[in-house]
Amino acid sequence: MRLSIWPNAQQPWEDLLEEVLHAERTGWDGVYVADHFMGDGGGFGAPEVPNLESTALLAALGARTERLRVGPLVLGNTYRHPAVVANWAATLDHVTGGRVVLGLGAGWQVNEHEQYGIELPPPGERLARLDEACHVVKGLLRSPSTTFEGEHYQLRGALCEPKPVQQPLPLLIGGKGDRMLGLVARHADEWNMWSLPEVMAERSRKLAEHCEAIGRDPSTIRRSTQALVMVTDDPARARELVERVAPRAAVAGPPEHFAEVVEQWAEVGVDEVIVPDFVLGTGAARLERLDALRAAVT
Repeated sequence: MRLSIWPNAQQPWEDLLEEVLHAERTGWDGVYVADHFMGDGGGFGAPEVPNLESTALLAALGARTERLRVGPLVLGNTYRHPAVVANWAATLDHVTGGRVVLGLGAGWQVNEHEQYGIELPPPGERLARLDEACHVVKGLLRSPSTTFEGEHYQLRGALCEPKPVQQPLPLLIGGKGDRMLGLVARHADEWNMWSLPEVMAERSRKLAEHCEAIGRDPSTIRRSTQALVMVTDDPARARELVERVAPRAAVAGPPEHFAEVVEQWAEVGVDEVIVPDFVLGTGAARLERLDALRAAVT
């Protein structure tokens, strides 16, 4: 089981870097960041709080680390052209010596699209665009040249050099809806969603159905998941967090409880658990809580 961190991009660079370097020293396996330009005004922070841009942030973290896997969780396809994404990912894979996980998603956050004048199509069109984007990205990263004639993207003899260090560079798709799971079955090396173990088990069964329909072995898709994590010995505080963030997945309690949930995730096929730092505090206290979580999982 891999254990990775998800630092909040709405914090000073110096604090975020300290957390990531600490994670590398203390046995964590990866670092992921969200791809948003501002908070959503809800669970992902206030829009006016400064927010570090994900692709620049990942390049900086990749250059400053030596062991951690690095990746976006996940790039918004509505504002990231897949050909540009492929070139960025290939370069970052060279910067990191082959440690990139390329996370792609359909895009969803309304306020950043409205403020920047970027179209946010209906859900069905977003999924169709993401389907085409996966073809484009995989072609550019894995083939000498790529020609693609889609409704939304067209490439003609397109090049992407250098190719990534990893062959193949893992493509992760984030989401849990039935149509999204169809895309995961067709395209993904890795799949990510917010979950608790019982939800992951149910969605994994649905993914297996999609894989069976196209003749793919579902065990060839690695699975990662995340939930908000609060470290506390106070049962009342634990209940309050879980109730406050519902329906978002949350795990609250002592580190031993987190370890029990990790075991349950492993039992339903999860390969990697990602811990957002959003409710872990700041500074030395946050690092101590990360240490306690890491130590609790054997």
